[in-house]
Amino acid sequence: MGSAVDAVTGSAHFLEPGANHFLAPGANHFLAPGATATVEVPATSANLGPGFDCFGLALSWREQVELGVTEGGYVVEVTGEGADAVPRDDSHLVLRSAVRGLADLGLRVPGLRLRCHNTIPHGRGLGSSSAAIVAGLLAAAALAGRSGEEGGDLRRWLLQHAGEVEGHPDNVAAAIYGGFVLVYRGTAGLEVASVPVDPEVAVTVFVPARPVATKAARGLLPGVVPHRDAAQNSARAALLVHAVSRAPDRLLEATRDWLHQDYREPAMPDSWALMTSLRRQGYAAVISGAGPTVLVLGRTDDLRALDGGQPGFQHLQVRIGDAASVVEDASGRQTSAADLG
Repeated sequence: MGSAVDAVTGSAHFLEPGANHFLAPGANHFLAPGATATVEVPATSANLGPGFDCFGLALSWREQVELGVTEGGYVVEVTGEGADAVPRDDSHLVLRSAVRGLADLGLRVPGLRLRCHNTIPHGRGLGSSSAAIVAGLLAAAALAGRSGEEGGDLRRWLLQHAGEVEGHPDNVAAAIYGGFVLVYRGTAGLEVASVPVDPEVAVTVFVPARPVATKAARGLLPGVVPHRDAAQNSARAALLVHAVSRAPDRLLEATRDWLHQDYREPAMPDSWALMTSLRRQGYAAVISGAGPTVLVLGRTDDLRALDGGQPGFQHLQVRIGDAASVVEDASGRQTSAADLG
């Protein structure tokens, strides 16, 4: 059993080797100081209207994280978005996820240093917490020097642990697999189906200055919805898969939702108003994840004509993005998203 000492509190944190290691180099394997790994993770959107807690979309907006083994203690160096608000100890979500991954892989480390420059704004429905979780877990695997091996197993391992930490798997699945994904719970646990995207489908986002806590947004949802609403929502969710993959002209109808967006209006009235205004103009606008960012799907030419000058919102043109990837693992090897399987 290995331990690392918190550089802030001086308390010991024990990293318990897990029982089932998909790529474990051996129980109680020791990583010497100096080993480093760098990973990239995408911003993500979820729900996309009717796909509540099951549809996810990776965006081309990415940030980079470096994790290194030190001689002792935890060191957290953060710049960029939300840097003043995030913890500098082992409660930092990237570091906490990395510690979980290292323990499950049977790896012992004397200490860890985290370096990251945040680009994804927090509390905007763009998957900042999912990016942090996936980054920490993937960096742990990369420190093991095994990130390019058994790619399918690696992704399943990432999905299992990231889903448990996050609590809902849509954003983390998009970050791990890239593109447009459908995630569901099968008999053997979480499963992901990747959906091909029509090359004409593009994305734009309107990001408000003020955040909304995911917990607060979820707290507005009812425990029960009318059967009629559920049936209509199911039809639109199925249509969205068809629209994204081969029929972009149907995106407006396909993104109609009955389960969550209207209920969340009190927490984000400006975002809800912008979404409904854009939809009246014929744009497939939705609340991204739990909000308050507004995401618009459409043909590239149509989105270029969209008025980006919305007061109180930053308008950003992004693309559908790739999966998280290892920039460099402990052996110096680079691993593209495609190599992860």
